[in-house]
Amino acid sequence: MSAANVVMSRKLLAEAIGTGLLIVAVIGSGIMAERLTDIVALQLLCNAIATGGALVALILIFAPVSGASFNPVVGIVGVFTGEATMRDTALYAVAQTVGGCIGAITANLMFDLDAINISQKVRSGSGILFSEVVATIGLLVVIYGTIRAQRANLVPFTVAAWITGAYFFTSSTSLANPAVTIARSLSNTFAGIAPESVPMFVLMQLIGAMMAVAIIKFVFGESQS
Repeated sequence: MSAANVVMSRKLLAEAIGTGLLIVAVIGSGIMAERLTDIVALQLLCNAIATGGALVALILIFAPVSGASFNPVVGIVGVFTGEATMRDTALYAVAQTVGGCIGAITANLMFDLDAINISQKVRSGSGILFSEVVATIGLLVVIYGTIRAQRANLVPFTVAAWITGAYFFTSSTSLANPAVTIARSLSNTFAGIAPESVPMFVLMQLIGAMMAVAIIKFVFGESQS
């Protein structure tokens, strides 16, 4: 195996592990919250805090290896801004989705549930779908805005802050990630999403990504890289 292939393999494994552990945090904390309390607001708070905390840790440790996007739409925006290639973005998306699905299975097993436990939680409605567009735009603007401000070291914290807050101020609870959305359909728990809701969520996320490209280019200018 060539040196370039070794480097890419490491990046893909980092993205898969990082996304998998993120899903473990999202689903695992949702299950734990459901078992600890019947108060939905408190369940959501527990889920949000655990997700935000995990994001900080995972981005910090994997960013030097792969960039730690854990999200296909981050790469898609990178393609349009000249900061990523289509090939690498596609490979990352596969690794992130596979890793996320393994993470969902892991979370299910940790709580003595069936490994694959298809979600029955339908998420639909114009408000919820529009919310995913807003959540995705916000996340991408936060990521690329922080980088363009030459404060890439703060990305773990700005991303975690956005996601933690967006759990509460978006009606969709801000999935904002196609790989995560697909993975969450494998767990019929608090953080799950029914498979029939997944295609529209992913479409809204892609629309949000395209809108974010225009905003990022206009507001922050072209990349200097």
